[in-house]
Amino acid sequence: MLSSQNPKPTLDDVPAGPTLDELIDRARRLRDDLDAARRADSRDTAGEPVRRAAWELVGSWLDDVGEQLHELRAAPRPPAPAAPTPRVGSAEWNLLTDGVVWSDELFAIFGRPVREGPLTLDQLPSFLPAEDQPALTAAVTGCLVDGRPMDCEFRITRPDGSLHTVRMAGEPVLDDEGGTVAMWAMIRDVGEVAHPVPSQRRPEAAEVLPDPGEEAAGGREIERALTAAAHAPAVAATPAAPGVLELAARYLPAGHGAPMTGKWSDCLELPEGGALLSVGDLAGRGPAAVAGTATALGAIRGIALAGQPPAALLGHLNQLLDRGPHPVLASVLCCRYEPRDGRLTWAQAGHPAPLLCRGGTGWALPRPTGTLLGAVSDAAYAERTDRLQPGDVLVLHTDGLFSDIPARGVTGHAGDQRLLKLAGRLSAAGSAAECLRLIADERVEQDLTDDACVLVARVTR
Repeated sequence: MLSSQNPKPTLDDVPAGPTLDELIDRARRLRDDLDAARRADSRDTAGEPVRRAAWELVGSWLDDVGEQLHELRAAPRPPAPAAPTPRVGSAEWNLLTDGVVWSDELFAIFGRPVREGPLTLDQLPSFLPAEDQPALTAAVTGCLVDGRPMDCEFRITRPDGSLHTVRMAGEPVLDDEGGTVAMWAMIRDVGEVAHPVPSQRRPEAAEVLPDPGEEAAGGREIERALTAAAHAPAVAATPAAPGVLELAARYLPAGHGAPMTGKWSDCLELPEGGALLSVGDLAGRGPAAVAGTATALGAIRGIALAGQPPAALLGHLNQLLDRGPHPVLASVLCCRYEPRDGRLTWAQAGHPAPLLCRGGTGWALPRPTGTLLGAVSDAAYAERTDRLQPGDVLVLHTDGLFSDIPARGVTGHAGDQRLLKLAGRLSAAGSAAECLRLIADERVEQDLTDDACVLVARVTR
């Protein structure tokens, strides 16, 4: 039986073998030694044909080995595998100085030599096909002029002629007065696109083309089904003892006709008595984003039921999103609550921090470090632990809760000022459902083009 004191050896423990030239030299010396031994033996066994045949067989085998080694040395060596192209890079465009900073990974994604420098915002569209340029221009304008976070997908043409799809997620950098001074963005290489070949085929006479009306109706049915799966409200039993969480969650849609996004909120009761609260935002819009959200939410639940804490959970989810067939970016907040001692352990991946309301005052909890999911392979996520008290109200939410435009002087990670102004009323509310109504009523007064998810957890007295 192997002892724990003697771990199984790995490839690193195996000593390096001889080189090809050393093997050839050894084979030649063996052939010389064989000939010498054969001459000495032939004086005593001249009349034994079987023994002579054995010597011939061994000699022939060594000759074959020598020839194969020489052929192996003469054969061309396979080229060293090319280094994989990075999948995520970052950029910052400064509006005050016109300076641009690109990470090394972004140069590789664009196939652009570092010596040529990064692309300015005016130069960036030149790398896009003409039909993709308007989407990029609209997203950048909305970020710089209106102060909205941007998230768009487009194709770029590299200098070698290859066409790649990239996803660009960015946000404005604001000064103390709320003015936009720069734009920061993360660009992910989704994958190479095969250049389309124009088809000369015409529909045959017997071919039946789908009715556009039926196709659109089917798409709406699929989207409704996916929406129901991804935006199901969190449900919790009526609290029976002090210190238990009373929950209320709601999906708040954007204006009429706005496409669905990949936002969600969820609560999962854990086997040992705790609860896992999560909110998140998967990049993209429409049915594909909603379907991806349902997949991510299922993964979160499965990893949590396996006993993983929030930071480890985000690490596993990051690997899942990074290695999927269609890599995406996502921001996620995961909180694990233990009713025995009111301990809240949480981690975040590029997501707004929870808002805590206590005694009429509200503040955003300090965020542990954590980058967007799908941005960096094998990223590590930090955890933070806070103690909740009876009567506390915790609000978890996505971007877009109260406005498409960030509050002046607020970066989005220190708490939304409109939400903080409700802290007194949230603390005085008699239930989590009442807190949720207050937030929803405040949002109704604004004409918003972005949807949001919000989850309220109230600690019972």
